[in-house]
Amino acid sequence: MTTAPVLDRPTDATTAPRRLRTSRGVTTRGQSRSGWLFLAPFGLFYVAFLLGPTVYMIVTSFFNTSTVRTGLGTFAGFANYAEMLGRSDFWSSLWHTLQFTLYTTPPLVVLAFVFAVLTNRMNKGQWFFRLAFFLPFILPSATISLIWVFIFTPTTGLFASLQSALGMTPGSGMLSSPNTAMIGVAIATVWWTLGFNFVLYLAGLQEIPRELYEAAAVDGASNWQQIKSITLPLLGRTTTLVILLQIIASLKIFDQVYLMTNGGPGISTQVSLQLITGVGFTDNRLGAASAASVLLFIVIVAIAVIRQLIERAAAKREIGA
Repeated sequence: MTTAPVLDRPTDATTAPRRLRTSRGVTTRGQSRSGWLFLAPFGLFYVAFLLGPTVYMIVTSFFNTSTVRTGLGTFAGFANYAEMLGRSDFWSSLWHTLQFTLYTTPPLVVLAFVFAVLTNRMNKGQWFFRLAFFLPFILPSATISLIWVFIFTPTTGLFASLQSALGMTPGSGMLSSPNTAMIGVAIATVWWTLGFNFVLYLAGLQEIPRELYEAAAVDGASNWQQIKSITLPLLGRTTTLVILLQIIASLKIFDQVYLMTNGGPGISTQVSLQLITGVGFTDNRLGAASAASVLLFIVIVAIAVIRQLIERAAAKREIGA
């Protein structure tokens, strides 16, 4: 009597993949939960200190909110916006803000690029130049303001001493004249914040392969041709980032102006954030200050969007060419 062979039970083809899919689903859900836990602290700070105040600012801009009364106050509609748009000091402060942006953005982009290129070409001592350019950036704005107020002090400051050494007659001081006060603040800001853009450009330069420059040098390309054909195109994204960050930072100027000139002489250097601070905490009118803040926010967003659209149009033209 022979025994029939025992056949192995066929394995269900869907069992293993189903188990695999189940395992993957559990793993994915676990990883997602861990990711949300890591993001939770930042999310709480983001909602509490950025998103929440922004929503509150927009809401209070439609009310007669005050620092001396509780609650939102009476509904004002668009009256706060109409008031701000009708005030001459609002427009002058907005112009001073744009003026400061025009004074600081080009040199902070161009000088940072030039110094980064020169530093990147050095074989030794790069650490010294990194430290020298970035060190002022870590100093607080109060320290920077005191340094440059001393430099621009009439008759006894470093700038006046330099003028005397060159045979020039020192004037009343750069910060004392309505025509030059904003230029003095811009010079201090360029010296202070140049290191940040310098580090961004230097990091981008070090990502460019050396072989490209060596091949260009073999083909007889000069240093300027190498910069024009290799460095500038490959640093296009870095330049876009630097320009955008610099414009936004310049439009939010407050510290240097408040500490160096306090908006003077007169209101010749009063910027938008200083006007907003005065309306909100000196006049105790948070609703009107919120309306001015929303208008400034719209200007910042509009400039950032226009800058991005111009950059995209330029990129499309290059691709088409």
